[in-house]
Amino acid sequence: MTQHPSSPDQPRPNTPVWDDEPWAALPPLDGDVRADVCVVGLGGSGLAGVTELLGHGFSVVGVDAGMVAGGAAGRNGGFLLAGTYDFYHDAVRKLGREWASSVYGQTLEQVARMAAETPDAVRITGSLRIADTPGEEDDCRRQMQALQADGFAVEWYDGPEGRGLLFPADAAFQPLRRCRTLARRAADRGARLYEHTPAVDIRHGEVVTPAGRVRCGAVIVAVDGRLEGLFPELRGHVRTARLQMLATAPTDEVRLPRPVYARWGYEYWQQLADGRIALGGFRDFGGEGEWTDAWEPSESIQARLEGFLRERIGVKAPVTHRWAASVGYTPSGLPVLEEVRPGVWAAGGYSGTGNVIGALCGRAMAQMAMTGGSALADTLREPAAVAGRAAAVSG
Repeated sequence: MTQHPSSPDQPRPNTPVWDDEPWAALPPLDGDVRADVCVVGLGGSGLAGVTELLGHGFSVVGVDAGMVAGGAAGRNGGFLLAGTYDFYHDAVRKLGREWASSVYGQTLEQVARMAAETPDAVRITGSLRIADTPGEEDDCRRQMQALQADGFAVEWYDGPEGRGLLFPADAAFQPLRRCRTLARRAADRGARLYEHTPAVDIRHGEVVTPAGRVRCGAVIVAVDGRLEGLFPELRGHVRTARLQMLATAPTDEVRLPRPVYARWGYEYWQQLADGRIALGGFRDFGGEGEWTDAWEPSESIQARLEGFLRERIGVKAPVTHRWAASVGYTPSGLPVLEEVRPGVWAAGGYSGTGNVIGALCGRAMAQMAMTGGSALADTLREPAAVAGRAAAVSG
């Protein structure tokens, strides 16, 4: 492998580094169809829901406004990390040890499940949280103590990337490959999947699209970013932000065996199996301008990313890809996971944790669509919200 000059080739416009394999496009929906359940959104969470439904013998129609994993599910950093938006010790403080431990355990199991489902797309590498300041280093130690107290694997790390924590069970993956694998398998099992088919009206028993409609017993909507655009009633509960990334040509300038989070998780990078570096971050430097539905990369954030690539990571290889994605955030950091309209379940607002939490939410929505309830969904929700619903039912 050779090193590269610092002057970049022309990057591919708004194309993720993951989009490097052929894909036979699915047709748009044309006409009316029927199914037990309609799944809106064919990213990681939607396809997890499709898989769960098929496993219980339900007929499924899935639609996506773009391509399979064309949104954040195929445009992210390729990290599979256990836990939630909050670091573990913060989750314990906010929501209690029992809740934090249960959810962390579920996410660990989900990472292992994803590796078993799609071994050609997932690498169990571990991950690093690297501290940028003494204060953040102290926070890492508090996180380590809380995890170890509850029996979870974590180690102190001091190495080339810096000082912080090593999580041995975390993974790196090729997100677009995984989603396309799940979509192909679902189609082989009888799911009818349609691309370039936006849902223009979603109601109990029906999803209307520009050229047809799906009549169904239940609807699952699995959309992270722009969820509030589909459901105006969720405005104030979820807000869309733009996350930006770049990637380089293959290089041997550095050796990075596992994904890295730094500066409280605002910057994140990994080296792919072929030597390419994928790097994202600096959303907070964009201010209010990054709270947007737009998903074209911006010059200011891309300039910061490239400066970080050259100065902090020490890579001079040319930038070959620049891209962005729309991601939903909630005030609590916990996902939206609820019946937003009669017979319509929605999940999103994963606050940057959609690769693992989103897959869990997709499975939980499928369970709710099948039975009206889900122990997994109750695990993922804020404890006070679960208690409030239980009291309302018993009352």
